[in-house]
Amino acid sequence: MSAEATNPATPGPVAGPAARWRARIDLRRLGRAALLGPAARDRLPDAIGHVAEAHRAHYPDADLEPLRRAWVLAESSHRGQMRKSGEPYITHPLAVTLILAELGAETTTLTASLLHDTVEDTEVTLDQVGEEFGAEVRFLVDGVTKLEKVDYGAAAEPETFRKMLVATGNDVRVMSIKLADRLHNMRTLGVMRPEKQARIAKVTRDVLIPLAERLGVQALKTELEDLVFAILHPEEYEHTRELIVDNASRADDPLAEIADEVRGVLREAGIQAEVVIRPRHFVSVHRTARKRGRLRGADFGRLLVLVGEDADCYAVLGELHTCMTPVVSEFKDFIAVPKFNLYQSLHTAVARGDGQVVEVLIRTHQMHKVAEAGVVALGNPYVGSPEEPGAVDEERVDPTRPGWLSRLLDWQAAAPDADTFWSTLREDLAQDREITVFRPDGGTLGLPEGATCVDAAYAQYGEDAHACLGARVNGRLATLSTVLKDGDTVQLLMGQDPAAEPSTEWLEHAHTPAARIAIQRWIATHPTPPAHEASEETAERVGSGGSGGTGGVRSDATAGVATQGANPFRSSVAEPSTADTPDSAGRIIAEPQTPDGQADDRLGAAVALVDQPGASVRLAGCCTPVPPDEITGFAVRGGVVTVHRVECAAVARMKGVGRKEVDVRWGDTAECRVTLFAESFGRPHLLADLTEAMAGEGAEIVSATVEPPSQQRVRHTYTVQLPDAAQLPALMRAMRNVAGVYDVSRAQTAGG
Repeated sequence: MSAEATNPATPGPVAGPAARWRARIDLRRLGRAALLGPAARDRLPDAIGHVAEAHRAHYPDADLEPLRRAWVLAESSHRGQMRKSGEPYITHPLAVTLILAELGAETTTLTASLLHDTVEDTEVTLDQVGEEFGAEVRFLVDGVTKLEKVDYGAAAEPETFRKMLVATGNDVRVMSIKLADRLHNMRTLGVMRPEKQARIAKVTRDVLIPLAERLGVQALKTELEDLVFAILHPEEYEHTRELIVDNASRADDPLAEIADEVRGVLREAGIQAEVVIRPRHFVSVHRTARKRGRLRGADFGRLLVLVGEDADCYAVLGELHTCMTPVVSEFKDFIAVPKFNLYQSLHTAVARGDGQVVEVLIRTHQMHKVAEAGVVALGNPYVGSPEEPGAVDEERVDPTRPGWLSRLLDWQAAAPDADTFWSTLREDLAQDREITVFRPDGGTLGLPEGATCVDAAYAQYGEDAHACLGARVNGRLATLSTVLKDGDTVQLLMGQDPAAEPSTEWLEHAHTPAARIAIQRWIATHPTPPAHEASEETAERVGSGGSGGTGGVRSDATAGVATQGANPFRSSVAEPSTADTPDSAGRIIAEPQTPDGQADDRLGAAVALVDQPGASVRLAGCCTPVPPDEITGFAVRGGVVTVHRVECAAVARMKGVGRKEVDVRWGDTAECRVTLFAESFGRPHLLADLTEAMAGEGAEIVSATVEPPSQQRVRHTYTVQLPDAAQLPALMRAMRNVAGVYDVSRAQTAGG
């Protein structure tokens, strides 16, 4: 893990009035001072003392003996080894350990950090580390040890990252050490060839910086961003540096003026708070310049308000918004809804009289610690066995392990090769916002922004998601391509066929690596069959079984047509037409007609009444009202009154254009005719079972349609005659209870 001399383009402190700003810990400056100081290069008498001092600042009662022993082993093991910069190699593990000590890492992490290169670069073995320092330190050192190129060739780097991520899944301290290691290497990259600098910077940009963001280690992430910026975009970096230097030479400081004003507001309100100025780092200034054009003084930093309790954060916000001019669109509450990387803070902005806008961050001291150090600030995540807390083979469990890491660990195991893993890892880490969706059982799924129902299926069921047929999003049926939003409730509709196949079209809607890899792997192992074979297989999936007590009902799945007796079940959804026969009381019996236009006198009808002598009444086909539906009517041309269910979309439209409602009611006739839609999975004997259930409720099937299956889903349309309208709810329940049927609804067309 060697890295080389100081990069001349590395960001450094800016002199001038900016020194008034209270910036975060300058890890680079402290690291160089601690390691080199006034002593000669080959002598580092105070180095471990600086680490111990930084560690005691966070853990006053820490036992420093493990650090002392780790220092002795590391220094003796690396003795004689030099970095390309000419410095003793031990300066590298010391610098990495100091970075972690300043962030607040606990003793075990610092011990492993001092030893992190011993197994890779010296004669020390993992077993020796384990015997001397215990199973936890051994695990951490192993997690960050590179795989040998002699064994893995070109795949050594991606496979090393794969190994490291698996170890991170059990203990996030592994990645903490790796991030600090990369930071020091990036600081000292200057002696390498430009092309190698660029290669390392790109990997840092694509993999390490997103990982630092996800683990919440902002102090490392921001400096890594600036170092990468300097290497990959030197011209933009130099321009940004000039902007910062010019601003530092200004006589006035709008940020300092606003900070004083905020202190006064909070002092008068009796709120104890610390108000400091946070300079923007180089990349942040560059982004702000691209967004706003010409930068003004307030654009070069933010105000940070630190308080003691959560409630004080909101008290500060209230005072600022009351006494100053707030920019409401800039307000964000990450306390009530923390980011996926544990970050909590209130964000707001206030405007000065000259139009400059100052961003303000409000958080507690503990929130600030986590915002800077992320998982490093959380201490030891290891949970050992109560019987054997130090067992070497005990699985480490991090109770704070975020959902994105769990998902990453799931799909990485399925990546077929190092190249797929490497490219997919970069794509996954590029998705920098997470949403949470809820399952009907109250559980949650964490998904990247832009994820679809396909992604939710594979996140919840793994490769069993091949059998997913559809979904309900917030209670409504939705296609698998539906893009999910934060807070949606998703019910996935699963088939029962163990040989279910994913659709190749799902790849177009798969946003997560887990979904894409699972689908691609299935496609690779299941070549597409010839067209005639696919048709036969589809027919088998929908087929039904013989008579089954259904009065000779059968299905022809290939054509998508079902028949009953001599009456054809049409292959497209169709409503029977009606001939209106009004009587002197304005009563109509809706008489369905057969396809040849002749009235079918075998069929009964529902009776609707209107108190308008001579008026004709027609039951609307858009919502198919039946007793005991609540109904209303509207007069149309020819003296006809159409009857609709009150919740029909057409009712709202006609009211909207000023049409007057006509009072209608159901007559004494109890029988009714209604059209029902059934959504089901494709399976053998489904049609027989469904029609048998309908017959059991006394329903006479007038006409039916079974559409060709799509993605293993089958849509049925039935027009049925019931002797009593009150039986309709029981009929729909009986249909839903048939295995494979997941929805039954009344016909209601979009057109109303």
